[in-house]
Amino acid sequence: MPEILIIGGGASGMTAALTAARKKDNRVTLLERQARMGRKLLSTGNGRCNLTNTGAAPERYHGGGAAFTAPALAAFGPERALEFFRSLGLMTVEEYGGRVFPLSNQAASVVDVLRFALEKGNITVAAGERAERVKRVGGGFEVKTDKGARRADKLIVACGGCAGAKLGGVTDGYEILRSLGHRIIAPRTAMGPLVTDPTYPRALKGIRAAAAVRLLTGGAVRAEGEGDLLFADYGVSGTAVFDLARYVPQSGGELSIDFFRSCTLAEVTDYLAARRAARPTAPANALFIGALQTRLGQMLCRSAGISGSRTAGELSHAELEHLAGRAKDFRLAVISAAGFDAAQVTAGGADTAQFDPKTLQSRLVPGLYACGEVLDIDGDCGGYNLQWAWASGTLAGRLRT
Repeated sequence: MPEILIIGGGASGMTAALTAARKKDNRVTLLERQARMGRKLLSTGNGRCNLTNTGAAPERYHGGGAAFTAPALAAFGPERALEFFRSLGLMTVEEYGGRVFPLSNQAASVVDVLRFALEKGNITVAAGERAERVKRVGGGFEVKTDKGARRADKLIVACGGCAGAKLGGVTDGYEILRSLGHRIIAPRTAMGPLVTDPTYPRALKGIRAAAAVRLLTGGAVRAEGEGDLLFADYGVSGTAVFDLARYVPQSGGELSIDFFRSCTLAEVTDYLAARRAARPTAPANALFIGALQTRLGQMLCRSAGISGSRTAGELSHAELEHLAGRAKDFRLAVISAAGFDAAQVTAGGADTAQFDPKTLQSRLVPGLYACGEVLDIDGDCGGYNLQWAWASGTLAGRLRT
């Protein structure tokens, strides 16, 4: 019976194991360094697990080239992914922008159905065992682990990337593939928070707002995003900025935040003028009450040089226009993308030029496959990265030559 060894019990690894086990003659071993499978999955989507996006297509992916993802997505696109999870008993719901979540609103539901599915006679789950070295032996592989040695006829590397280091992000997969002759594109943050000048974010820690954002470098727009913006003591987080992380240069940049993305500057100015007319004796820094969170509105007034000791009625039209401009274009100096501890997705990884996109088998080492985040593929925020995990894990698990 063919011995199939999969290193990495995350999203792509579990999917690869379930696919490989469909061939009853295969004996599949799923090796995971952590005590349980799918730990990083539990944190995705703020604990809700945005498991796919109905709009997933090659152009939503970066790194090794959109064309590389096309065969996997064609064979196992969002509809197939949802059929797969329905067959495991998972109920889902589609939300804005094609994002799909479990009906339970809990990432644990996704992890649990996958763990239950792995309870098959020809699958061995080896949790708490770390692969340390891999070498070619005859036509197969020998994998040295911290608990001994294992032999395999086929090997699938599904170790993921180094994002989310506290939850199990590692460089193991890169090291294993490099030892077998593969090039590794230097890993970097692809999706995650931004470290900014902390002056205003620190004062607004924990506050959320809906916003449109632009990353500027040298005055030019380098990238744009919109959605949820969360202030933290180190900078900003949330879906509005996650996709900007991959574009932040080493020299940093500047963030332009629009807290009134559906309004023009004139409309915001008119809103403030109406508030001034309605409550002329109210504190000037209360003008945004009803539109923005109170502390956020006060911060915008302070940044515009408008003191709370003044009344709304004392403000001139020019001052209202200036305040509206600050609300439509609030600037924060960006120092860097956050490190791998805070990042959600890794860019870089195994060079896709050395893998066949139709099978995900190595072009250098027959019988060696790779899938998921260990490859130099990363998707946009919104369920695209997990869709790649399911699709690539399924393709690799078919073990086509």
